[in-house]
Amino acid sequence: MRTKQDYLKETIQHFDIKTNNVVPIVDAMEKMAFSARDLNRGARIFDMMQKDKDCSVILTLAGSLFSAGLKKVVFDLVNNNMVDAIVSTGALMVDQDFFEALGFKHYIGTPFSDDNELRELHIDRIYDTYIDEDELRVCDDTTEEIFNNLEPKPYSSRELLWHFGKYLEDNGEAKVDDSIIYAAYKKNVPVFVPAFSDCSAGFGIIMHQTKNPDKQVSFDSGKDFLELTQIKLNSKETGIFMIGGGVPKNFTQDIVIAADILTEEAPMHKYAVQITVADVRDGALSSSTLKEASSWGKVETTFEQMVYSEATIAMPLIAGYAYHKGNWKNREPKEYQKLFMKKKIV
Repeated sequence: MRTKQDYLKETIQHFDIKTNNVVPIVDAMEKMAFSARDLNRGARIFDMMQKDKDCSVILTLAGSLFSAGLKKVVFDLVNNNMVDAIVSTGALMVDQDFFEALGFKHYIGTPFSDDNELRELHIDRIYDTYIDEDELRVCDDTTEEIFNNLEPKPYSSRELLWHFGKYLEDNGEAKVDDSIIYAAYKKNVPVFVPAFSDCSAGFGIIMHQTKNPDKQVSFDSGKDFLELTQIKLNSKETGIFMIGGGVPKNFTQDIVIAADILTEEAPMHKYAVQITVADVRDGALSSSTLKEASSWGKVETTFEQMVYSEATIAMPLIAGYAYHKGNWKNREPKEYQKLFMKKKIV
């Protein structure tokens, strides 16, 4: 039988958009057809979001992206003021980004391994990537530690992830220089995880609440919805760059309806780009087109583009295109975290 060290050898390397100028490649795709032309238009729309000084850019993330090597792409978007808020799954922010900020890694694997042997060795597999289950348990325990040290009350996920960033700063635990949670903490970019129990933090919260039956930290999903809606209400225009679909996609689209209910004059998202491999014919949320979202009053159809591609291929091209075009250099930081700090939510 092989050992854990036999499997966990070569680490996943995160793609660096800064060192790969993809503008000529993406520009060349404009004169092609099918998905290449769609990708080119999606890249140009994302760059339009960077040019529009009135536009707040919301990034939504679903799927196992950071374990696959896309963490540095998102880090660079945050660090270079290219996005103003993030809505994500919990696995990405906690099990993958916070996990690596604690000093752990994801490893190159294969889908043809013996999964029973992996289970015996405490190795978890995400298609062709391996994770050390024992290290994930450390991540679980760390989230419990954070919850145990907070005032017992309901919190939005944004508040809790701010405290995750503060934990990394206060404890000197950021053992990598590309943590998204830590960068967002320093840049005042709010991060929302509307299904926060569905990750390592979920294990942390059940341990915390079991040990503290009378005074507990809890997750307030209603507060999440209100806070993200407040970002919409404080934006003249909004654009969404969606990787995958699921809850982050719908949550972000729904804030237009919520804002309209509160004010009766909230504009739809002006710009929208979605990268997905979901098939529209199954009628599911992840695959629903942006044109369909317009029927709900969520997305305008002038500057919207579906890009049917796997994220590890399309996201570096679209993000890298906007980065090397350089229009983000003229953007003023929105720092929406301060919006909530003024209200003493944090």
